[in-house]
Amino acid sequence: MHSLGILGVGELTEKVVTGLRRSGFDGRLLLSPRNARRAEALAVEQGCEVLASNQAVVDQADLVILGVRPESLAQLAREVRLRPGQRLVSLAAGIGLDQLAAGFPGAHCVRVMLSYAAQYNQSTVVVCPADALTEQCLGPLGNLVVLQDEPAFELATVAACMNGWFYFLLHDLQHWLSDKGLPPAQARELVLGNLQDCLSSARQQPEYSLKALGQAIATPGTFTADGLAVLMHQPASASWGAACEVVLDGLLNRAR
Repeated sequence: MHSLGILGVGELTEKVVTGLRRSGFDGRLLLSPRNARRAEALAVEQGCEVLASNQAVVDQADLVILGVRPESLAQLAREVRLRPGQRLVSLAAGIGLDQLAAGFPGAHCVRVMLSYAAQYNQSTVVVCPADALTEQCLGPLGNLVVLQDEPAFELATVAACMNGWFYFLLHDLQHWLSDKGLPPAQARELVLGNLQDCLSSARQQPEYSLKALGQAIATPGTFTADGLAVLMHQPASASWGAACEVVLDGLLNRAR
């Protein structure tokens, strides 16, 4: 069983640790000492070890997960030295493989994108480039998607931002129902349940485009079609597309 070290114990890496233990991972999980309160809580709740320094984590780990914010990367790179060929799995958005290789010379660098749903083993886990050890270690956190090039990975990062945006759309739909008189808990369940119905159906029919699946429901004369006609004349998709462009531009500019 491989030992995993985590540099940067924050919200996301906490979810990763929880998901790994939930999936049955019983190897050593080594945590950096910064953010001591969160690290100590994980030590108690998830059987992790809090080590004395970042370098101590690197020295004892087979695979190192980089969970610091991009702006903290340069400082961390000055503090630690990885072994030649040691896996460095970066969760830092917008930090390319060339930048990682320059900051951590000799390391075998891999980029990964995942969400808070990792704690429930329900995250989309995007890996770039393909790497068997990384896929073996983090694949149990959810649905594995392996990409070979970084332009595709940056688009996957935009898709990961959509994950956060969806909550606000769902919030608005829930509140429309509750404003009309439905109890909030039931409104929430109906919105989430119908979204889950959509996801389940789409995953079971990969041969159909998402638009085709929608068109099969919104047939002429249905209430769904009536509502869709309004949405098509007031397309929210334009705003969503603009938001995606802003994120992609930011990622590409950071990579330069």
